[in-house]
Amino acid sequence: MADLAVDDRLAAEVRLFDIDKSAADRNAAIGNRFADCSNGAAARYKSYSSLEEALNGAEIVVISILPGSLDDMAADIEIPARYGVSQSVGDTVGPGGFMRAMRAIPMIADIGLAIKRCSPDAYVCNLTNPMSVLTGALHKVFPGIRAWGECHEVTKIRKLVAALANKNADSASFTHRDVEVNVLGINHFTFVDKISVRGKDMLPQYREFSNENRQSGWTDPSEISSDAEHDRFFGSRNLVSFDLLQRFGMPAAAGDRHLAEFLPGRYYLEDPESWGFALTPIEYRKKDRAIKIARLEQAARGEAPLFGKKSDEALTDQIVALMSGQPFISNVNLPNVGQIAGLADGTIVETNAVFSGRGIQPIFSGSLPPALLEIIKDHAQRQTNLLDAVLTSDVAPLVELFASDPLVRHLPKAQARALYTQMVAATSHLLPKEIARAA
Repeated sequence: MADLAVDDRLAAEVRLFDIDKSAADRNAAIGNRFADCSNGAAARYKSYSSLEEALNGAEIVVISILPGSLDDMAADIEIPARYGVSQSVGDTVGPGGFMRAMRAIPMIADIGLAIKRCSPDAYVCNLTNPMSVLTGALHKVFPGIRAWGECHEVTKIRKLVAALANKNADSASFTHRDVEVNVLGINHFTFVDKISVRGKDMLPQYREFSNENRQSGWTDPSEISSDAEHDRFFGSRNLVSFDLLQRFGMPAAAGDRHLAEFLPGRYYLEDPESWGFALTPIEYRKKDRAIKIARLEQAARGEAPLFGKKSDEALTDQIVALMSGQPFISNVNLPNVGQIAGLADGTIVETNAVFSGRGIQPIFSGSLPPALLEIIKDHAQRQTNLLDAVLTSDVAPLVELFASDPLVRHLPKAQARALYTQMVAATSHLLPKEIARAA
């Protein structure tokens, strides 16, 4: 909403739908407050009672849902912890990401089919995690859908490089928007093999900086807030990123809390504090969410000033490019059609793509180091197989897929099955009946 308020290129009619109508009403009130004080083209907001009504004839669709509640997410984190399986986030891979995907795939599939009925020509942006699986679900249920997955994690390395460029220039001339990177990987486990700022190659300097700070780490000053508890549970010192560069020879682009979950727990999650990050407890998420909702309700009633400012997100720029035809390059999640060598066609991968009046064209990004490719291929194939199993209600492969994740595979088979069964039971009310019964 803040991005639309400061943008002078989009005069949007924004339709809001939520299964909790009161939340959509509240957000419409906030959006229209932004519009009233807008410096831009004054996007207007209205809430709708049905998904079909909101979607009918839409040009752009943005999907951002929570598949379940924070209590459900608590089960995703706390049950594996009893088996000695730690997770820093638990929404992408690992046992938490697996369960979240099983809950969310049917929800996203329903939305994808509604888009097919009501706005088949729309461009569709998915913001929901697990990003790869759910973006894949949209393409599975609606072949030909013009959908992409949007994630801001690559902003982290771009901000670091902008800081290096500013240090060189002895000024604050550069932001992350001036940093160009060539992205390769899958969502939340992304890497870059080219980095430049206004034509200058910054990869050598990044390597040098990483090596110099691989023991002490580095924290982005813009990520430091006045809330020490928030910074403790959501911050990092980039030590995992720097270590992965040493291991694989290619800079990691995502945040440490996500990167850590793609490798066996003994690497980073066994002692996360020594790697400069923390495991985020659900109780803190609940507390933080309650504070944010209270602030939103005050803003909707006009009892508090609007707190938004232009964000680090690229979504508004992507939409403008699609609507205006003015090209814009951004990292996105799309089916692989050859942009990453060595991964199967159709695999949801994260690379750069060109947004323009011709749509979204992925950019050929090249290849990954062999050892890194094997890790990514393992996760990507598991995500593809999980998606297929849930969409076809094929329960047979689910336990084996679950047990094959790097955070789980060290467990004896009986323990892995017990963990799977307990996690399914904890959120069975949100799972397809066939899956819940089979567990």
